[in-house]
Amino acid sequence: MLAFVTVGSTRFDSLVQSVLEPSVLASLRRKGYTKLVVQCGNSSFELERSLAFGARNLTLERDGVAIELWKFKPTLQEEYESADLVISHAGSGTILDVLRLGKPLIVVVNPTLLDNHQQELASALADLGHLQHSGIPDLAHTIDNFDPSVLKPFPAFDGSRFANLLDEHMGFS
Repeated sequence: MLAFVTVGSTRFDSLVQSVLEPSVLASLRRKGYTKLVVQCGNSSFELERSLAFGARNLTLERDGVAIELWKFKPTLQEEYESADLVISHAGSGTILDVLRLGKPLIVVVNPTLLDNHQQELASALADLGHLQHSGIPDLAHTIDNFDPSVLKPFPAFDGSRFANLLDEHMGFS
């Protein structure tokens, strides 16, 4: 099975480093994940130099998990679709893309950001049962205890709701 980690266009050093730690790799392996793909963006981490010298990606094996690391791609749609689990920063665009595909999602909030909008979004969606959220120190434990079967499907997009709201605001209804 495949776990995909993304930090989007941000720098989230602690998430990238965390998913490469033996405890997180062991948790992934216990859950049946044998491949880990990490989109690391501009993060700084122990293997970053290998990517800094022009390599498009880096592949290695660690603790029984095949790992592929790369910085950016024009779209992550293919990775989302092929993943059995997505571990992501708490960016709203990424969260919505993954939830709309019905993929199991663990969101990790970046504590270095200035405001807590990511925490609020992650907590609200976790409270609704659509995803699981975690902090960096708890990631291995979260993976060990994560049961995707209890997640509630995210509602399908309904563009008419926005149109109706706009019509009401403009006095057309």
